[in-house]
Amino acid sequence: MSSWDLTRPCVRELTPYVPGKPIEEVRREYGLDDIIKLASNENPLGPSPKAVEAIQRAASEVRLYPDNDCFELRRALSKHLDVPGAQILIGHGSDELIHNIGLAFVSPGDEVMMCSGPFSQWEFTAKLMDGKPVYVAMNDFHYDMPEMARQLTDRTKVVFIGNPNNPTGAMVTRAELAEFMATLPDHVVLVMDEAYYEYVDDPEYPQTLPLVREGRQVIVLRTFSKIYGLAGLRIGLGVTTPELAAALERVREPFNVSSVAQAAAVASLEDEEQVARTRALNKQSREYLYQELARLGLSCTTSQANFLWIDVGRNCREVFTELLKKGVIVRTGDVFGAPTHIRVSTGTQEDNRRFVSALEVVLGAAGNGSES
Repeated sequence: MSSWDLTRPCVRELTPYVPGKPIEEVRREYGLDDIIKLASNENPLGPSPKAVEAIQRAASEVRLYPDNDCFELRRALSKHLDVPGAQILIGHGSDELIHNIGLAFVSPGDEVMMCSGPFSQWEFTAKLMDGKPVYVAMNDFHYDMPEMARQLTDRTKVVFIGNPNNPTGAMVTRAELAEFMATLPDHVVLVMDEAYYEYVDDPEYPQTLPLVREGRQVIVLRTFSKIYGLAGLRIGLGVTTPELAAALERVREPFNVSSVAQAAAVASLEDEEQVARTRALNKQSREYLYQELARLGLSCTTSQANFLWIDVGRNCREVFTELLKKGVIVRTGDVFGAPTHIRVSTGTQEDNRRFVSALEVVLGAAGNGSES
């Protein structure tokens, strides 16, 4: 028997997560020094100066284990979100919270519903627990909520909805979610993955914390990785009912959030101006990119996040490689089941202009080549 045969069958079916290509790797492969990364939806402004100061102060105490209960952060989040601290989940990134949801609620054979081309961690969690992922096809890159309702069964245990969705940036509206909730059985846990919540400016976006306050079987996930610019510290948060929170606490690893991350998150919540600056830059970037993509004859979904989902009309891997040669890193759509799409994070205005210029050259060169 080989060592591989010793692994659980579900583990053999897992595909390791492939992140956006890091700058260091592109530098090594192409010998470039001037590189911009627009692949992982990171905040181009970086973290709050207050968070950086908190990180520096906390660094002197890293010989000690962190506060296992995240007391100060939990108290700050309770005030910020207006929910009791006992209903707040804090994890090593929202990825850990997604993993814990599988540990707590998914048994072998349970169905875990998600959209087609899902965020990989939803699928990973379902498979790791010997659950059955159920993929509901998107409708023009938007959630088909009536179809999701039709596919609910007695075996459905967890439903994941990304709102806004990654990689499309599209959102489920208040009316769509209310209609779906009316059909949701009590044995189903609904997970609203709202990593890009703070970027939304559409008034039809649903507020989900009231669902938790009503006692519905809902878990709302958010993160400090995106608008707060703390992706490197890995800290996510969630809000749910006391009962679901108690179950998730039982499967949580001890000391799962570092003391540095906790300090940075508390400080980030105190800097509303940084959040406002990031929102303003993102809105400006989206409008600029919409205009330039239209000029280039390219279509993209209307995004409520800090990235755009663009149909480049040709093999996304080829476009990706040619952009790399120009020092521009984006995300290919084939990993989400869309071989002619790329996902591009919004950057500084300089980054945005550089991306558009590089894309125009790449697509122009490809077009000229196809005509010869």
